[in-house]
Amino acid sequence: MKVLHLGKFDGDVGGIERHLRALLGGMPPEIEVVNLVANAHAFTDEHRDNGYTTVRVANHGSLASVALAPAMPSVARRLHRQHRFDIVHLHFPDPLGHLTTLTLPRSVRRVISWHSDIVKQQWALAFYAPFLRPFVQSADALIGATPQHFSTSTQIPQAHEQQLREVIPYGIDGAGFASSDESRLERKQLLLERGSRGLIFTVGRHVYYKGFDTLIRAMQTIDGDLWIGGRGPLTNSLKQLAIDMGVAHKVRFLGFIPDQLLPAYYEACDVFCMPSVERAEQFGLVQLEAMACGKPVVTTRLGTGVEFVTLDGVTGLLVPPKDVDALASALRRLLDDNELRTCMGSAGKQRVEQVFSLEQMIRKTVDVYHRVLASTPAVRHAG
Repeated sequence: MKVLHLGKFDGDVGGIERHLRALLGGMPPEIEVVNLVANAHAFTDEHRDNGYTTVRVANHGSLASVALAPAMPSVARRLHRQHRFDIVHLHFPDPLGHLTTLTLPRSVRRVISWHSDIVKQQWALAFYAPFLRPFVQSADALIGATPQHFSTSTQIPQAHEQQLREVIPYGIDGAGFASSDESRLERKQLLLERGSRGLIFTVGRHVYYKGFDTLIRAMQTIDGDLWIGGRGPLTNSLKQLAIDMGVAHKVRFLGFIPDQLLPAYYEACDVFCMPSVERAEQFGLVQLEAMACGKPVVTTRLGTGVEFVTLDGVTGLLVPPKDVDALASALRRLLDDNELRTCMGSAGKQRVEQVFSLEQMIRKTVDVYHRVLASTPAVRHAG
């Protein structure tokens, strides 16, 4: 079986990119995978790593979060002539992937992973929606990471009888995420640096929907420290906010943290916080990572798959988005109660093992591929 993934971007910062790396790297040997993405530079290249090939197409910027990579369709056709793909697997929202798929023969079966509705670019959605709905209906299978991906979406059209719809939670290798020797050395150093004060850790791209500004404001009433990992377009403004709020002395910006060192930061903290404020946050892979390390999670009630990951009062605490006081109260509650932190951390680790295993995610995805190839093709009115 040969599968072309349209993975949008290649990298190690975004949750979807990390999800794809785990999924594609775990594919059984009988499935040949090529990941076609937009490059970070204005040239096309490719590399092979983790058992699969990634082809990066020349990219000249972005518009409405869509890569300006006009060669993507022609590169996809060239790859198809070379490999003769059975399936193209898209990761939505991705208008460029949509366009690229339309240039491939319709004999190539279509699988879409629906990661999120289009939330921010509403002006673009007004033009794109008439093309989006029929294309999604034309897919042979639609995958969502949680039941909420289907039940709360305003952009997924009604299913037809030939289309397979499947909930496949994102998965991580809990055992593999445990500390390496390098991470254990880093953890030892971090424990020395943090001292005896309570420590909150958060990590992610510094973009509008992550809500890091709300968390920084909440630190005004918290007797503890906050470490923020990651980087992005809002990094400098977040640093200035910490100064303006008078909490710069207890907020530390860590910058990019390599994957192999992330467990050290989760293990060194007392509480993990994901303070997202918009529905663009559909899941939050970092929650799984914190839970795999036995840490309780404080996050927000967005009406998305976030609540499917963190169970309120069981593996962590949920608060309304953008509510500084509620966020601060939940964090203080956990920082002040060691027994509660231990109980929720243990429950979270167990939940990862039972519901969010990497093996389960890979097995269910491969099963979708086999069922699609064995089924009657879906409706073809979208090209």
